Amino acid sequence: MDSTEIAKLKALDEQIQIIKAAAEELKKQAGGIQAAECNADRILASAKMLEINFSDLLAVL
Repeated sequence: MDSTEIAKLKALDEQIQIIKAAAEELKKQAGGIQAAECNADRILASAKMLEINFSDLLAVL
């Protein structure tokens, strides 16, 4: 894997972390609103899959 591909992975990882942080903040601010909390959990699950696909790959490299 060349440096351009690694740079792309790092950029993807940064965006994944931003999504994850935003979803966690949304869940905190939901204040018991079940629909918001449930959807935030779904976003977090999707972010976790992205981490498995991209972020964890960076750890190996």
